[in-house]
Amino acid sequence: MDKNNQLETAPIGKLVFKLAIPTVMAQLVNLLYNIVDRIYVGRIPEIGSLSLAGLGVTFPIILLVSAFAMLAGMGGASRAAVSMGEKDNDKAEKILGNCTMLLIIFSVVLAVVFMLTKNQILMKFGASEATLPYASDYISIYLVGTIFVQIALGLNLFITNQGFAKTSMMTVCIGAVLNIVLDPIFIYVFGMGVKGAALATIISQGVSCLWVLKFLTGKKTILKIRLKNLVLDGKIVTSVLSLGVSPFIMQATECLIQLTFNNGMLKYGNDLYVALMSILFSLTQLIWMPLNGFSQGAQPVIGYNYGAKRFDRVKKAFKLQFTVSICFSLFAVALVEVFPTAFLKMFTNDQELIDIGINSTRLFLAGMSVMGAQCACQQTFLALGEAKISMFLACLRKIILLFPLALILPNIANMGVWGLLLAEPVSDVVAASCTTIMFTIRSRKILKQ
Repeated sequence: MDKNNQLETAPIGKLVFKLAIPTVMAQLVNLLYNIVDRIYVGRIPEIGSLSLAGLGVTFPIILLVSAFAMLAGMGGASRAAVSMGEKDNDKAEKILGNCTMLLIIFSVVLAVVFMLTKNQILMKFGASEATLPYASDYISIYLVGTIFVQIALGLNLFITNQGFAKTSMMTVCIGAVLNIVLDPIFIYVFGMGVKGAALATIISQGVSCLWVLKFLTGKKTILKIRLKNLVLDGKIVTSVLSLGVSPFIMQATECLIQLTFNNGMLKYGNDLYVALMSILFSLTQLIWMPLNGFSQGAQPVIGYNYGAKRFDRVKKAFKLQFTVSICFSLFAVALVEVFPTAFLKMFTNDQELIDIGINSTRLFLAGMSVMGAQCACQQTFLALGEAKISMFLACLRKIILLFPLALILPNIANMGVWGLLLAEPVSDVVAASCTTIMFTIRSRKILKQ
Protein backbone atom coordinates (compact mmCIF):
# COMPACT_ATOMS: atom_id res chain seq x y z
CA MET A 1 0.00 0.00 0.00
CA ASP A 2 2.96 2.32 0.62
CA LYS A 3 3.99 1.81 -3.00
CA ASN A 4 0.46 2.67 -4.14
CA ASN A 5 0.49 5.85 -2.04
CA GLN A 6 3.82 6.89 -3.56
CA LEU A 7 2.47 6.46 -7.09
CA GLU A 8 -0.47 8.71 -6.24
CA THR A 9 1.14 11.31 -3.96
CA ALA A 10 4.91 11.58 -4.49
CA PRO A 11 6.25 14.52 -6.57
CA ILE A 12 6.07 13.58 -10.27
CA GLY A 13 9.64 14.48 -11.23
CA LYS A 14 11.24 12.62 -8.35
CA LEU A 15 8.88 9.66 -8.77
CA VAL A 16 9.39 9.23 -12.52
CA PHE A 17 13.17 9.38 -12.27
CA LYS A 18 13.16 7.07 -9.26
CA LEU A 19 11.33 4.45 -11.33
CA ALA A 20 12.81 5.25 -14.74
CA ILE A 21 16.54 5.38 -14.02
CA PRO A 22 16.75 1.78 -12.76
CA THR A 23 14.53 0.71 -15.66
CA VAL A 24 16.78 2.47 -18.19
CA MET A 25 19.78 0.79 -16.62
CA ALA A 26 17.99 -2.53 -16.79
CA GLN A 27 17.23 -2.03 -20.49
CA LEU A 28 20.84 -1.10 -21.24
CA VAL A 29 22.18 -4.04 -19.30
CA ASN A 30 19.64 -6.32 -20.99
CA LEU A 31 20.93 -5.09 -24.34
CA LEU A 32 24.39 -6.24 -23.29
CA TYR A 33 23.24 -9.85 -23.66
CA ASN A 34 23.26 -9.53 -27.45
CA ILE A 35 25.83 -6.77 -27.83
CA VAL A 36 28.45 -8.50 -25.69
CA ASP A 37 27.92 -11.69 -27.69
CA ARG A 38 28.51 -9.73 -30.89
CA ILE A 39 31.55 -7.91 -29.54
CA TYR A 40 33.25 -11.15 -28.50
CA VAL A 41 32.14 -13.18 -31.53
CA GLY A 42 33.18 -10.41 -33.95
CA ARG A 43 36.73 -10.65 -32.61
CA ILE A 44 37.20 -14.42 -33.00
CA PRO A 45 40.43 -14.77 -35.04
CA GLU A 46 40.00 -15.45 -38.77
CA ILE A 47 36.23 -16.14 -38.66
CA GLY A 48 35.06 -13.05 -36.74
CA SER A 49 33.17 -11.34 -39.59
CA LEU A 50 31.44 -14.55 -40.74
CA SER A 51 30.52 -15.44 -37.15
CA LEU A 52 29.15 -11.92 -36.63
CA ALA A 53 27.04 -12.24 -39.79
CA GLY A 54 25.75 -15.62 -38.58
CA LEU A 55 24.85 -14.15 -35.22
CA GLY A 56 23.02 -11.29 -36.95
CA VAL A 57 20.92 -13.78 -38.90
CA THR A 58 19.68 -15.37 -35.65
CA PHE A 59 18.54 -12.04 -34.21
CA PRO A 60 15.08 -12.10 -35.87
CA ILE A 61 14.31 -15.36 -34.03
CA ILE A 62 15.53 -13.87 -30.75
CA LEU A 63 13.30 -10.85 -31.36
CA LEU A 64 10.29 -13.11 -31.92
CA VAL A 65 10.92 -14.86 -28.61
CA SER A 66 11.13 -11.45 -26.91
CA ALA A 67 7.99 -10.30 -28.75
CA PHE A 68 5.90 -13.04 -27.15
CA ALA A 69 7.32 -12.09 -23.75
CA MET A 70 6.15 -8.51 -24.41
CA LEU A 71 2.73 -9.75 -25.59
CA ALA A 72 1.94 -11.26 -22.19
CA GLY A 73 4.28 -9.20 -20.01
CA MET A 74 3.71 -5.63 -21.11
CA GLY A 75 0.01 -6.13 -21.84
CA GLY A 76 -0.51 -7.76 -18.44
CA ALA A 77 1.66 -5.35 -16.45
CA SER A 78 -0.17 -2.35 -17.92
CA ARG A 79 -3.58 -3.89 -17.06
CA ALA A 80 -2.38 -4.76 -13.57
CA ALA A 81 -1.16 -1.19 -12.96
CA VAL A 82 -4.61 0.21 -13.81
CA SER A 83 -6.29 -2.37 -11.53
CA MET A 84 -3.97 -1.38 -8.69
CA GLY A 85 -4.90 2.25 -9.29
CA GLU A 86 -8.54 1.19 -8.93
CA LYS A 87 -7.60 -0.49 -5.60
CA ASP A 88 -8.38 -3.96 -7.00
CA ASN A 89 -5.23 -5.93 -6.18
CA ASP A 90 -7.05 -9.27 -6.39
CA LYS A 91 -7.76 -8.68 -10.06
CA ALA A 92 -4.17 -7.55 -10.59
CA GLU A 93 -2.93 -10.83 -9.08
CA LYS A 94 -5.21 -12.82 -11.38
CA ILE A 95 -3.69 -10.95 -14.32
CA LEU A 96 -0.18 -11.82 -13.06
CA GLY A 97 -1.09 -15.52 -12.71
CA ASN A 98 -2.65 -15.73 -16.15
CA CYS A 99 0.35 -14.02 -17.73
CA THR A 100 2.69 -16.48 -16.03
CA MET A 101 0.83 -19.40 -17.61
CA LEU A 102 0.75 -17.69 -21.00
CA LEU A 103 4.53 -17.23 -20.90
CA ILE A 104 5.05 -20.92 -20.11
CA ILE A 105 2.81 -21.95 -23.02
CA PHE A 106 4.54 -19.55 -25.42
CA SER A 107 7.95 -20.90 -24.36
CA VAL A 108 7.15 -24.52 -25.13
CA VAL A 109 5.50 -23.80 -28.47
CA LEU A 110 8.24 -21.45 -29.69
CA ALA A 111 11.09 -23.76 -28.71
CA VAL A 112 9.55 -26.78 -30.46
CA VAL A 113 8.58 -24.91 -33.66
CA PHE A 114 11.94 -23.18 -34.12
CA MET A 115 13.94 -26.32 -33.28
CA LEU A 116 12.16 -28.24 -36.04
CA THR A 117 12.52 -25.51 -38.68
CA LYS A 118 15.66 -23.54 -37.67
CA ASN A 119 17.86 -24.17 -40.72
CA GLN A 120 15.11 -23.37 -43.24
CA ILE A 121 14.20 -20.21 -41.32
CA LEU A 122 17.82 -19.07 -41.00
CA MET A 123 18.35 -19.38 -44.76
CA LYS A 124 15.26 -17.24 -45.33
CA PHE A 125 16.53 -14.75 -42.75
CA GLY A 126 19.67 -14.03 -44.78
CA ALA A 127 22.10 -16.84 -43.97
CA SER A 128 24.45 -18.03 -46.70
CA GLU A 129 26.25 -21.36 -47.01
CA ALA A 130 29.24 -19.70 -45.30
CA THR A 131 27.32 -18.24 -42.32
CA LEU A 132 24.63 -20.92 -41.75
CA PRO A 133 26.82 -23.19 -39.55
CA TYR A 134 27.53 -20.34 -37.12
CA ALA A 135 23.88 -19.23 -37.04
CA SER A 136 22.61 -22.78 -36.51
CA ASP A 137 25.11 -23.49 -33.72
CA TYR A 138 24.07 -20.37 -31.82
CA ILE A 139 20.30 -20.66 -32.13
CA SER A 140 20.19 -24.41 -31.34
CA ILE A 141 21.57 -23.75 -27.85
CA TYR A 142 19.67 -20.47 -27.35
CA LEU A 143 16.29 -22.13 -27.96
CA VAL A 144 16.86 -24.54 -25.06
CA GLY A 145 16.61 -21.53 -22.74
CA THR A 146 13.45 -20.05 -24.27
CA ILE A 147 11.46 -20.45 -21.06
CA PHE A 148 14.14 -18.56 -19.10
CA VAL A 149 13.96 -15.65 -21.55
CA GLN A 150 10.15 -15.56 -21.49
CA ILE A 151 9.83 -15.57 -17.70
CA ALA A 152 12.71 -13.16 -17.06
CA LEU A 153 11.54 -10.57 -19.62
CA GLY A 154 7.77 -10.96 -19.26
CA LEU A 155 7.36 -11.14 -15.48
CA ASN A 156 10.04 -8.56 -14.73
CA LEU A 157 7.63 -5.94 -16.07
CA PHE A 158 5.23 -6.76 -13.22
CA ILE A 159 8.01 -5.96 -10.76
CA THR A 160 8.61 -2.59 -12.46
CA ASN A 161 4.91 -1.69 -12.56
CA GLN A 162 4.55 -2.28 -8.84
CA GLY A 163 7.18 0.40 -8.26
CA PHE A 164 10.10 -1.95 -7.46
CA ALA A 165 12.35 -0.51 -10.15
CA LYS A 166 15.61 -1.33 -8.37
CA THR A 167 14.60 -4.97 -8.01
CA SER A 168 13.64 -5.01 -11.68
CA MET A 169 17.04 -3.59 -12.57
CA MET A 170 18.77 -6.28 -10.51
CA THR A 171 16.96 -8.96 -12.50
CA VAL A 172 18.72 -7.85 -15.64
CA CYS A 173 22.02 -6.83 -14.06
CA ILE A 174 22.59 -10.22 -12.44
CA GLY A 175 22.13 -12.02 -15.74
CA ALA A 176 24.06 -9.54 -17.85
CA VAL A 177 27.09 -9.40 -15.55
CA LEU A 178 27.16 -13.20 -15.49
CA ASN A 179 26.95 -13.23 -19.30
CA ILE A 180 29.86 -10.79 -19.60
CA VAL A 181 31.98 -13.03 -17.36
CA LEU A 182 31.01 -16.33 -19.00
CA ASP A 183 31.25 -15.21 -22.65
CA PRO A 184 35.06 -14.99 -22.93
CA ILE A 185 35.46 -18.18 -20.86
CA PHE A 186 33.22 -20.28 -23.10
CA ILE A 187 34.19 -18.61 -26.41
CA TYR A 188 37.98 -18.37 -26.01
CA VAL A 189 39.15 -20.46 -23.03
CA PHE A 190 36.99 -23.49 -23.86
CA GLY A 191 37.19 -22.77 -27.60
CA MET A 192 33.43 -23.11 -28.11
CA GLY A 193 33.03 -20.10 -30.43
CA VAL A 194 29.43 -19.09 -31.10
CA LYS A 195 28.19 -22.11 -29.15
CA GLY A 196 29.92 -20.69 -26.09
CA ALA A 197 28.21 -17.32 -26.58
CA ALA A 198 24.79 -19.01 -26.69
CA LEU A 199 25.51 -21.17 -23.64
CA ALA A 200 26.64 -18.15 -21.63
CA THR A 201 23.42 -16.34 -22.58
CA ILE A 202 20.96 -19.07 -21.54
CA ILE A 203 22.77 -19.73 -18.25
CA SER A 204 22.58 -16.01 -17.48
CA GLN A 205 18.90 -15.81 -18.42
CA GLY A 206 18.22 -18.85 -16.23
CA VAL A 207 19.66 -17.07 -13.19
CA SER A 208 17.55 -13.96 -13.99
CA CYS A 209 14.46 -16.16 -14.30
CA LEU A 210 15.02 -17.66 -10.84
CA TRP A 211 15.49 -14.17 -9.36
CA VAL A 212 12.14 -12.98 -10.79
CA LEU A 213 10.24 -16.05 -9.57
CA LYS A 214 11.78 -15.78 -6.11
CA PHE A 215 10.69 -12.15 -5.78
CA LEU A 216 7.14 -12.61 -7.13
CA THR A 217 6.53 -15.50 -4.73
CA GLY A 218 8.19 -13.78 -1.76
CA LYS A 219 7.11 -11.39 1.00
CA LYS A 220 8.19 -8.03 -0.46
CA THR A 221 6.02 -8.05 -3.58
CA ILE A 222 2.54 -6.49 -3.62
CA LEU A 223 1.28 -8.91 -6.27
CA LYS A 224 2.11 -12.61 -5.82
CA ILE A 225 2.11 -15.55 -8.20
CA ARG A 226 -0.48 -17.95 -6.77
CA LEU A 227 -1.31 -21.41 -8.11
CA LYS A 228 -5.05 -20.70 -8.24
CA ASN A 229 -4.45 -17.75 -10.60
CA LEU A 230 -2.51 -19.86 -13.12
CA VAL A 231 -5.81 -21.19 -14.50
CA LEU A 232 -6.49 -19.16 -17.65
CA ASP A 233 -9.50 -16.83 -17.61
CA GLY A 234 -10.82 -15.97 -21.08
CA LYS A 235 -11.70 -12.36 -20.24
CA ILE A 236 -8.36 -11.64 -18.60
CA VAL A 237 -6.38 -13.30 -21.41
CA THR A 238 -8.32 -11.33 -24.04
CA SER A 239 -7.78 -8.00 -22.24
CA VAL A 240 -4.06 -8.71 -21.77
CA LEU A 241 -3.48 -9.77 -25.37
CA SER A 242 -5.47 -6.83 -26.76
CA LEU A 243 -3.15 -4.41 -24.96
CA GLY A 244 0.01 -6.45 -25.39
CA VAL A 245 -0.44 -6.78 -29.14
CA SER A 246 1.07 -3.32 -29.70
CA PRO A 247 4.50 -4.02 -28.14
CA PHE A 248 4.30 -7.51 -29.67
CA ILE A 249 3.89 -6.03 -33.14
CA MET A 250 6.75 -3.61 -32.47
CA GLN A 251 9.06 -6.54 -31.71
CA ALA A 252 7.64 -8.91 -34.34
CA THR A 253 7.84 -6.32 -37.10
CA GLU A 254 11.43 -5.65 -36.07
CA CYS A 255 12.00 -9.30 -36.90
CA LEU A 256 10.38 -8.80 -40.33
CA ILE A 257 12.54 -5.75 -40.95
CA GLN A 258 15.76 -7.49 -40.01
CA LEU A 259 14.81 -10.39 -42.28
CA THR A 260 14.23 -7.93 -45.13
CA PHE A 261 17.46 -6.03 -44.53
CA ASN A 262 19.59 -9.16 -44.15
CA ASN A 263 18.26 -10.59 -47.41
CA GLY A 264 18.64 -7.21 -49.12
CA MET A 265 22.23 -6.83 -47.99
CA LEU A 266 23.03 -10.33 -49.21
CA LYS A 267 21.34 -9.56 -52.56
CA TYR A 268 22.84 -6.11 -53.20
CA GLY A 269 26.06 -6.61 -51.23
CA ASN A 270 27.64 -9.69 -49.60
CA ASP A 271 28.21 -11.38 -46.22
CA LEU A 272 30.24 -8.37 -45.09
CA TYR A 273 27.16 -6.16 -45.46
CA VAL A 274 25.09 -8.68 -43.49
CA ALA A 275 27.69 -8.36 -40.72
CA LEU A 276 27.37 -4.57 -40.98
CA MET A 277 23.59 -4.83 -40.47
CA SER A 278 24.25 -6.79 -37.29
CA ILE A 279 26.25 -3.81 -36.01
CA LEU A 280 23.73 -1.19 -37.20
CA PHE A 281 20.81 -2.96 -35.54
CA SER A 282 22.83 -3.13 -32.32
CA LEU A 283 23.45 0.63 -32.48
CA THR A 284 19.76 1.40 -33.03
CA GLN A 285 18.98 -0.73 -29.99
CA LEU A 286 21.55 1.24 -27.98
CA ILE A 287 19.39 4.31 -28.60
CA TRP A 288 15.96 2.70 -28.52
CA MET A 289 16.38 0.62 -25.35
CA PRO A 290 17.06 3.57 -22.99
CA LEU A 291 14.08 5.39 -24.53
CA ASN A 292 11.89 2.34 -24.01
CA GLY A 293 13.25 1.91 -20.50
CA PHE A 294 12.42 5.49 -19.52
CA SER A 295 8.91 5.04 -20.90
CA GLN A 296 8.47 1.82 -18.93
CA GLY A 297 9.59 3.67 -15.81
CA ALA A 298 6.97 6.36 -16.42
CA GLN A 299 4.21 3.85 -17.25
CA PRO A 300 3.36 2.85 -13.67
CA VAL A 301 2.95 6.53 -12.76
CA ILE A 302 0.74 7.27 -15.78
CA GLY A 303 -1.26 4.02 -15.61
CA TYR A 304 -1.87 4.15 -11.86
CA ASN A 305 -2.91 7.82 -11.81
CA TYR A 306 -5.11 7.33 -14.86
CA GLY A 307 -6.90 4.53 -12.98
CA ALA A 308 -7.12 6.80 -9.92
CA LYS A 309 -8.43 9.66 -12.12
CA ARG A 310 -5.55 11.97 -11.16
CA PHE A 311 -5.28 13.45 -14.65
CA ASP A 312 -3.14 16.39 -13.55
CA ARG A 313 -0.42 13.92 -12.55
CA VAL A 314 -0.84 12.01 -15.82
CA LYS A 315 -0.15 15.20 -17.80
CA LYS A 316 2.90 16.14 -15.72
CA ALA A 317 4.39 12.67 -16.05
CA PHE A 318 3.93 12.64 -19.82
CA LYS A 319 5.45 16.09 -20.33
CA LEU A 320 8.53 15.08 -18.35
CA GLN A 321 8.80 11.79 -20.23
CA PHE A 322 8.50 13.51 -23.63
CA THR A 323 11.12 16.18 -22.85
CA VAL A 324 13.71 13.74 -21.52
CA SER A 325 13.13 11.27 -24.36
CA ILE A 326 13.51 13.75 -27.23
CA CYS A 327 16.62 15.30 -25.66
CA PHE A 328 18.22 11.90 -25.27
CA SER A 329 17.53 10.74 -28.82
CA LEU A 330 18.93 13.96 -30.28
CA PHE A 331 22.09 13.75 -28.18
CA ALA A 332 22.68 10.02 -28.81
CA VAL A 333 22.36 10.33 -32.59
CA ALA A 334 24.65 13.36 -32.60
CA LEU A 335 27.37 11.25 -30.96
CA VAL A 336 27.03 8.54 -33.61
CA GLU A 337 27.09 11.06 -36.45
CA VAL A 338 30.31 12.65 -35.17
CA PHE A 339 32.12 9.46 -34.06
CA PRO A 340 30.89 6.57 -36.28
CA THR A 341 34.30 4.87 -36.41
CA ALA A 342 34.50 4.59 -32.62
CA PHE A 343 31.11 2.86 -32.48
CA LEU A 344 32.01 0.46 -35.30
CA LYS A 345 35.28 -0.50 -33.60
CA MET A 346 33.29 -1.67 -30.60
CA PHE A 347 32.23 -4.67 -32.70
CA THR A 348 35.00 -5.41 -35.18
CA ASN A 349 38.67 -5.02 -36.05
CA ASP A 350 38.01 -5.75 -39.73
CA GLN A 351 39.14 -2.56 -41.51
CA GLU A 352 37.15 -3.34 -44.66
CA LEU A 353 33.97 -3.66 -42.60
CA ILE A 354 34.75 -0.40 -40.79
CA ASP A 355 35.37 1.44 -44.09
CA ILE A 356 32.02 0.46 -45.62
CA GLY A 357 30.28 1.17 -42.33
CA ILE A 358 31.22 4.81 -41.63
CA ASN A 359 28.80 6.63 -43.95
CA SER A 360 26.31 3.77 -43.79
CA THR A 361 26.04 4.26 -40.03
CA ARG A 362 25.53 8.01 -40.37
CA LEU A 363 22.68 7.59 -42.86
CA PHE A 364 20.96 4.64 -41.19
CA LEU A 365 20.78 6.21 -37.72
CA ALA A 366 19.91 9.80 -38.70
CA GLY A 367 16.16 9.30 -38.23
CA MET A 368 16.61 7.92 -34.71
CA SER A 369 17.06 11.54 -33.58
CA VAL A 370 13.24 11.94 -33.42
CA MET A 371 12.49 8.56 -31.87
CA GLY A 372 12.18 10.16 -28.45
CA ALA A 373 8.85 11.68 -29.52
CA GLN A 374 7.69 8.41 -31.09
CA CYS A 375 8.47 6.32 -28.02
CA ALA A 376 7.01 8.74 -25.45
CA CYS A 377 3.68 9.14 -27.25
CA GLN A 378 3.23 5.52 -28.25
CA GLN A 379 4.05 4.11 -24.81
CA THR A 380 1.76 6.63 -23.11
CA PHE A 381 -1.10 5.43 -25.33
CA LEU A 382 -0.31 1.97 -23.96
CA ALA A 383 -0.34 3.18 -20.34
CA LEU A 384 -3.74 4.83 -20.94
CA GLY A 385 -5.20 1.56 -22.23
CA GLU A 386 -5.54 2.77 -25.82
CA ALA A 387 -4.71 -0.61 -27.36
CA LYS A 388 -6.01 0.03 -30.89
CA ILE A 389 -4.17 3.31 -31.38
CA SER A 390 -0.97 1.93 -29.92
CA MET A 391 -1.23 -1.07 -32.25
CA PHE A 392 -1.74 1.16 -35.29
CA LEU A 393 1.29 3.26 -34.42
CA ALA A 394 3.36 0.12 -33.95
CA CYS A 395 2.33 -0.97 -37.45
CA LEU A 396 2.84 2.47 -39.00
CA ARG A 397 6.60 2.75 -38.61
CA LYS A 398 7.64 -0.78 -39.53
CA ILE A 399 4.91 -2.39 -41.65
CA ILE A 400 3.25 0.55 -43.43
CA LEU A 401 6.41 2.61 -44.00
CA LEU A 402 9.74 0.82 -43.52
CA PHE A 403 8.95 -2.60 -45.00
CA PRO A 404 7.72 -1.34 -48.40
CA LEU A 405 10.41 1.37 -48.54
CA ALA A 406 13.10 -1.27 -47.97
CA LEU A 407 11.77 -3.17 -50.98
CA ILE A 408 11.19 -0.15 -53.25
CA LEU A 409 14.10 2.26 -52.67
CA PRO A 410 16.96 -0.13 -53.60
CA ASN A 411 15.43 -0.44 -57.09
CA ILE A 412 15.09 3.32 -57.67
CA ALA A 413 18.05 4.68 -59.65
CA ASN A 414 19.92 1.46 -58.81
CA MET A 415 20.54 2.65 -55.25
CA GLY A 416 20.90 -0.91 -53.97
CA VAL A 417 22.47 -0.96 -50.50
CA TRP A 418 22.06 2.82 -50.12
CA GLY A 419 18.34 2.53 -50.86
CA LEU A 420 18.02 0.01 -48.04
CA LEU A 421 19.87 2.30 -45.65
CA LEU A 422 17.78 5.34 -46.65
CA ALA A 423 14.51 3.54 -45.89
CA GLU A 424 15.18 3.63 -42.14
CA PRO A 425 15.52 7.41 -41.55
CA VAL A 426 12.63 8.24 -43.91
CA SER A 427 10.22 5.94 -42.04
CA ASP A 428 11.48 7.14 -38.63
CA VAL A 429 10.80 10.80 -39.35
CA VAL A 430 7.37 10.25 -40.94
CA ALA A 431 6.22 7.88 -38.16
CA ALA A 432 7.39 10.16 -35.34
CA SER A 433 5.59 13.14 -36.88
CA CYS A 434 2.31 11.23 -37.30
CA THR A 435 2.48 9.75 -33.80
CA THR A 436 3.08 13.12 -32.12
CA ILE A 437 0.21 14.78 -33.98
CA MET A 438 -2.17 11.91 -33.22
CA PHE A 439 -1.24 11.92 -29.53
CA THR A 440 -1.77 15.68 -29.24
CA ILE A 441 -5.30 15.34 -30.60
CA ARG A 442 -6.37 12.09 -28.95
CA SER A 443 -4.92 12.62 -25.45
CA ARG A 444 -7.03 15.76 -24.93
CA LYS A 445 -10.21 13.78 -25.61
CA ILE A 446 -9.16 10.88 -23.36
CA LEU A 447 -8.38 13.05 -20.35
CA LYS A 448 -11.52 15.18 -20.78
CA GLN A 449 -13.63 12.00 -20.77
